[in-house]
Amino acid sequence: MRLASRIFLATSLVIVVLVAVAAWSLLAMNQIVAVNRALVTRTAPALRLETGLRESMLALIRLETRFAILQDATYEGLWNARAARVSQDLERLQCLVLSREETKRHVKMVADFATYRRLVGGLGSSGGRRRPAAATETRIAATSTERSLDRLQDATYAALEQSQLRARSVERRTWNGVLIALPATVLLALLGAGLLAVRMTRSLDRLSRATAEVAEGSFGAPLEVERRDEIGQLAHAFNRMAERLREVERMKEDFFSHISHELRTPLTSVREATTLLRDEVPGPLVPKQARLVDIIAANTERVLHLVNDILELSRLRAGLLAIDRRNVDLGNLVRRALEQLRPQAEARGLSVHSNGAARGVRVLGDEERLLQVLLNLLGNAIKFTPRGGAVRLGITAREDEVEVAVEDSGVGIPPEALPRVFDRYWQARGTPAGTGLGLAIVKSIVEMHGGRVQAESTEGKGSRFVVQLPRAEAA
Repeated sequence: MRLASRIFLATSLVIVVLVAVAAWSLLAMNQIVAVNRALVTRTAPALRLETGLRESMLALIRLETRFAILQDATYEGLWNARAARVSQDLERLQCLVLSREETKRHVKMVADFATYRRLVGGLGSSGGRRRPAAATETRIAATSTERSLDRLQDATYAALEQSQLRARSVERRTWNGVLIALPATVLLALLGAGLLAVRMTRSLDRLSRATAEVAEGSFGAPLEVERRDEIGQLAHAFNRMAERLREVERMKEDFFSHISHELRTPLTSVREATTLLRDEVPGPLVPKQARLVDIIAANTERVLHLVNDILELSRLRAGLLAIDRRNVDLGNLVRRALEQLRPQAEARGLSVHSNGAARGVRVLGDEERLLQVLLNLLGNAIKFTPRGGAVRLGITAREDEVEVAVEDSGVGIPPEALPRVFDRYWQARGTPAGTGLGLAIVKSIVEMHGGRVQAESTEGKGSRFVVQLPRAEAA
């Protein structure tokens, strides 16, 4: 599955869950709104009408009593008008009741009020005189009507309470659902994003490490491609690129090795010829001729040294250089290196010294190759240190290894150039001309001995190269 499809599916799943939660919340909100709408449009008006009916019933009973006592037709007219309004209110109330209990109580009250109205309506036809039995029937009808109104009001309040309970229940279920669904959705999103990120970063980390190795000139095994998405395609492309670069690197090394072999023989002949000319074997030389011979000899030695470095580095990288491992006296090795380079240092006005801690210290390795390491490091330090500076060689013996540090007070190495100082054919800008192979040879020889080499530098203050080698067992 493509990476874009995976991201789309993971995102879609989260969106679907969120939409479902939102839809459920909206549905619950709609239910709560419906309950509140019913309360506002029906229950509240019904309660107001019922309260008004209670007041009207009290007024009707008072009017009925006054009319019966005073025999005033005015009270009869007022009673009839109020009774008509009660009938209208009962009709309006019929449209507002919701529950079955309310409907039942409403029907009962309408019937009771009709009876009460019929009994009271007979007052006018009897001339205002009521029999005791009629008065009792009227009082019973009024009381029954009031009782029906009370029960209707109780039913309305019960319906109101049920509506409120239903609204609170919906609200509680909604909150519980949201409080469960949202964390679950967030957890699901985090889990999906985490799994996707882990799988992506794991593959990208491998690709990044392999890219860094290729950038440093190390061509390892091809990347294992387990994915079929864009990252898998990128890994395939990287493997093809690395294989092509490996082939180009091999062709380049073969070319340099071949050219070096081809150049070495004629250069050796030129060097021998200049030696014969210097010794004036063909005949004496005038001063101008001698200067030209010296120039030829110096340049021949320089090119021959470069050719030898290329050949040696090629053999080191191909594993063709044999290492004669022995217990090597590090003190003797340091002394030989200093003796060879002291004239060069004195010619540049530099002081070269060691801390003297190499006496009795032995390392396991090839004496001549380790001497080459010291000569390259000390030679670099001398070359990059200005006149009047100092070069120090320090030895630190530990339990299982020996640390050799070459430190100078030279120009230093720029921070951005420090990671590349051991690359082949690489030189920092502004440095004296050289082959760019010395430190690469140092690194290869040290690693063949099972050691490590690293560089430390502060630009403008000097550099420090540290070599760590396995210590030889005591004899």
